[in-house]
Amino acid sequence: MSRARKPAWLKSRPPSGEQFTEIKATLRERDLHTVCEEANCPNMGECWSGRDGPGTATFMLMGERCSRGCNFCDVETGGMSALDPDEPANVADAVAEIGLEYVVLTSVDRDDLDDYGAAHFARTIRAIKERDPSILVEVLIPDFQGEPELVREIIDAGPDVIAHNIETVERLQWPVRDRRANYAQSLSVLEQVERESEIHTKTSIMLGVGEYDHEVYRTLSDLREADVDIVTLGQYLQPSRSHLDVSSYVHPDKFETWRTVAEEELDFLYCASGPMVRSSYKAGELFVEAVLREGQSVEGARRSARAASQSV
Repeated sequence: MSRARKPAWLKSRPPSGEQFTEIKATLRERDLHTVCEEANCPNMGECWSGRDGPGTATFMLMGERCSRGCNFCDVETGGMSALDPDEPANVADAVAEIGLEYVVLTSVDRDDLDDYGAAHFARTIRAIKERDPSILVEVLIPDFQGEPELVREIIDAGPDVIAHNIETVERLQWPVRDRRANYAQSLSVLEQVERESEIHTKTSIMLGVGEYDHEVYRTLSDLREADVDIVTLGQYLQPSRSHLDVSSYVHPDKFETWRTVAEEELDFLYCASGPMVRSSYKAGELFVEAVLREGQSVEGARRSARAASQSV
């Protein structure tokens, strides 16, 4: 099957600039990985080049190969390696060297480990916070197979935002996600964070994989019922012909409609919604910074984040 041509609104800027080069050199020097590179994120040029402030990158912990095989994801599957015990310190050193004030950590799934990598994740959060408590740390965590004590280990490490992606509507969890992931399990992770802490929660939904509008609305409603604070919606892009086909390219106007529904009807604190939006998206980081660091109101933080994202 030939792939449909991408519409004009999906064009992204190629990576470039001094800041981009410096970040890449720092990561290679310390043998660190980013989801930006591994998942071929279309926003890598914008984020790494630092067009509206210091450059940023989403560090991917526990290696570059995943134990799961989600049909939308470009990260390699299988051939798992031992954890690098120096990685938490190396990440903290890289954060300091790059000069980041807001750090995003994510990871591959490590179902091959007894604790699925939760302790390693927590050590990295603590390494960053111990070096500089003022740094805001957002973590995008796996589901840890829904085990509450492992989610609690992440909570106790003290990040400022805990994200876990629902990815798609309930009907499409398979074939979009690996069969070890599921809708109820992901909701339970987010619900636990909200129930046991005051940490902001965040999740992401991909559009264009075959969902219907009423299913997107139901997913957003379920997330708000779980008290999730922040949601991002973006366009699924097929990484290769062996991955899940794109069902449709969703028009930017529809994304704006979903933003309005999320914020004005369902009362999410913030929604970043657009074809190029990804779960680790700089506008979302700017919103959290405005609320947590600058003490802005939710409305003021929304305005600040949108103004900054539209200026690039």
